[in-house]
Amino acid sequence: MLRTRITVVLAALAVLVSAPTPALAAPSPSAASVQSKVDAEMAAHPGGKQTGPNQITYAGGLIVTVTPIAQTTQPKPDCPSGWFCFYDYVSFGYPRGQLSSCGWQDLATWKWQDRTESVHNNLPSGSVAYLNHAAGTSSHGSDVKLFEVGAKQSIADLGGNKNIADHVYRYC
Repeated sequence: MLRTRITVVLAALAVLVSAPTPALAAPSPSAASVQSKVDAEMAAHPGGKQTGPNQITYAGGLIVTVTPIAQTTQPKPDCPSGWFCFYDYVSFGYPRGQLSSCGWQDLATWKWQDRTESVHNNLPSGSVAYLNHAAGTSSHGSDVKLFEVGAKQSIADLGGNKNIADHVYRYC
């Protein structure tokens, strides 16, 4: 009887030890670390108001999330539903800006011009065009479309279009 119990316990342990384990999330950043990133973002890009532990909201609808609260082992697009997002780094690296308004918007309003390296459009329909001033001009009438992202699409690395978008245009 004792031998049977020991065999059952050992078999159960063997199953537990050999079972695949889920990927573990990287440790979440500390509150002090997150706050220091919020403070740095607000100092570099004034005019916003902190509206969450890791978020800044600006007039005109831009929300900047400076760091994800929960880190994952593999970066992925995480734009909230109903928004389109642009990331400061390739592979959806934070800070992340998000907008939802239709029409043309100047990213310089929030000092986000020339700082987009990956994008995610998490809107149910429509597309978003990313634009740049034509070479040698600052006129908006001669903006050049760099690329367009359809609904539920993302681009992890903008390649030659990194850090040159000045405006966005959301087609609704």
